[in-house]
Amino acid sequence: MAWYDKYLSIYDKPFSEVPANVVEETRNRLAKMQSDKPLISIVVIAYNEETHLQACLWALSEIKCKYPLEIIGVNNDSKDRTAEIFEASGIPYYTEYQHSCGYARRCGLQHAKGKYYFDVDADTLYPPHYYDILMEQLLKPDVSCVSSLWSYFPDKNHTKFGLAVFELCRDLFLWVQHFKRPELSVRGLVFAYNIDYARNEEYRVDIIRGEDGSMALALKKYGKIAFVYNRKARAITGYGTLNDESLWDSFVKRIKIQGKGIMRIFHKTEHYEDSEDNLVK
Repeated sequence: MAWYDKYLSIYDKPFSEVPANVVEETRNRLAKMQSDKPLISIVVIAYNEETHLQACLWALSEIKCKYPLEIIGVNNDSKDRTAEIFEASGIPYYTEYQHSCGYARRCGLQHAKGKYYFDVDADTLYPPHYYDILMEQLLKPDVSCVSSLWSYFPDKNHTKFGLAVFELCRDLFLWVQHFKRPELSVRGLVFAYNIDYARNEEYRVDIIRGEDGSMALALKKYGKIAFVYNRKARAITGYGTLNDESLWDSFVKRIKIQGKGIMRIFHKTEHYEDSEDNLVK
């Protein structure tokens, strides 16, 4: 049995179908975890995530973390029951009315009380020791931020074998890329950083994708970008980033995209030129 199996029992289900005891027990555990003087701020951002948020919070309520922490939420002006789920969880949450991950991440950063900020996406589940393992890197004096790896839930359209092959190829590419261009291997759903450093920088809100990679690039001046390959720190998520494509179609598309500028991964840079289709209009 995988560590995340029980959370999948409510994943993709509307809030009305979530058992009341799951909501109440999650709320009680989260309340006990909250510290008045947190070292870690775990920030859950959500936009129309009614069918995923409760499963994410359930998993968060059962993490094993030895550091004082807070868990807060950002509702990115959702139109479904996302705000109601945050209310039911008992955690503090804030509403960001401007839409984009950049605005939501920035809102969380403005309200975080800890020293280290952990991005959490509402459609993603995090294993019990994820935070302790990433903190081992963040506490090093020469590290400014850290990123981990992630997997997808196997389902009827995506077999375990197919996912294993797909993720192996992707992870190998990210590993090669990180030597010269580590910021390009950072993904927001598995990203954490020193809050003091980040507050000296600006979250980009003018782009559709890449706000966390841009933040990682800005943080390089304060220390290196560390990567964690420990399977106990591998988050698991749905298919938002793959859309409804088959693994093969997604694999081919990524080869074409990455192949166009493949030489970039062998040269360091301190500046990006954004493509027109990634700019917020």
